[in-house]
Amino acid sequence: MPSSASPDVPEPATVPGVPTGPAAPAPAAKGTSDMRRVATASFIGTAIEFYDYYIYGTAAALVLNDAFFPELSETAGTLATLSTFAIGFAARPLGAAVFGHYGDRVGRKAVLVVSLLMMGLSTGLIGLLPGYDTLGVAAPVLLVVLRLIQGLGLGGEWGGAALLAVEHAPRGKRGLYAAAPQMGSPVGYFAATVTFLLMSSVLSDDAFDGWGWRIPFVLVAVGLVIRLRIAETPAFAKVTEQRETAKAPLLEAFRVHPKEMLLGAGMITVVYVMFYTAATYCMTYTTDDLGIPKNDMLMLTLVAVVVLGVSTYAVARWSDRVGRRRLIIGGAAFGVVWGAVLFPLLDTENYFLIAVALSGALLCMGIIYGPAGAYMPELFGTRMRYSGAGFSYNLGGVLGGAAAPLIVTALAESYSATVGGWFMSGMALLSLACVLALPETRDRDLDAV
Repeated sequence: MPSSASPDVPEPATVPGVPTGPAAPAPAAKGTSDMRRVATASFIGTAIEFYDYYIYGTAAALVLNDAFFPELSETAGTLATLSTFAIGFAARPLGAAVFGHYGDRVGRKAVLVVSLLMMGLSTGLIGLLPGYDTLGVAAPVLLVVLRLIQGLGLGGEWGGAALLAVEHAPRGKRGLYAAAPQMGSPVGYFAATVTFLLMSSVLSDDAFDGWGWRIPFVLVAVGLVIRLRIAETPAFAKVTEQRETAKAPLLEAFRVHPKEMLLGAGMITVVYVMFYTAATYCMTYTTDDLGIPKNDMLMLTLVAVVVLGVSTYAVARWSDRVGRRRLIIGGAAFGVVWGAVLFPLLDTENYFLIAVALSGALLCMGIIYGPAGAYMPELFGTRMRYSGAGFSYNLGGVLGGAAAPLIVTALAESYSATVGGWFMSGMALLSLACVLALPETRDRDLDAV
């Protein structure tokens, strides 16, 4: 006899330590003003942190080559600059482990304030760091140190910001509230791009390359003040009251959820591949190899960022109705196709098609990134949720954000940019395989420990 259940509602999946099903009580409703404050704190801090990170990526594509590696050839300098970009990603899993440990032991709020402060200060110091002409080899060494600190701070940021929203949200609206920290990414990137566009528009090329690029490396106080005003999440407060915090949450996450840790990292990899290839290498490729003016590329990038923002919010909200997994599967499948067409579209040098190329890459990101804000925390129990979700997310960043721009650059130099696009398709296929092996999580009870 056919089931009377709606085909759009997936059966709740079960994993150790995470009870599910309709019997679990829904969280108590919060006041509108309280939820607005939580969403704002989650969004603002993430927007500022990602703004800080993206201005480095934009500067790496446009000017850091000459400022810190002038003795190298253009290709070697580009690889060296992208390597400093990759170093920040390498530090992120360590940051996720450290901040996740204290986030699961002490609370979400306190570690978010520390991560924001660490991120903002290191970013500001990058803007003040003298270049190779002044400090010699010490300049790139100090740049690497600051990038490591920046990566540690951001490694602790996303997991806490996502949990801040998800653990406060009503059960049927976790995708919607998780869209708040996810929207920090496109808004931060938009702000970074606009800032660089303004600087490069009002300054001469010499002034921009000499000192103008340093101006965007600011902003931390606003996000810090907002985060100091929010309360601890209800799910963590319950664990604390019951004295059930984990002694070693990251180890417990690997013991209880090894599949979710590794497959979650693989699933999120395509997000990093699409974004950081489009945001860093494609900027370098179009301005240096194709000769497209810098300001024109920044304007075309803004179009793609709008697509990213709209798709991130819309798909995150949609995931509350149809589930997270099926949408992420669709985004990964789209990435398999788009990686192969990205560089042929760029090579036309037609501005409309370039905008389409970049928008397609960031649309792929938004389709996955939107629901991932709720999906990854829902994979883990409260005792190790900060550590598990944060570490898995940032491990995917090492594969996708650190390695992808370097590999695409090397493939483009050795073969062609189109071959680099095939690599992107391969990484999207990897992410597709990983999400196919993961369960749906929409109906899980987050109060479980």
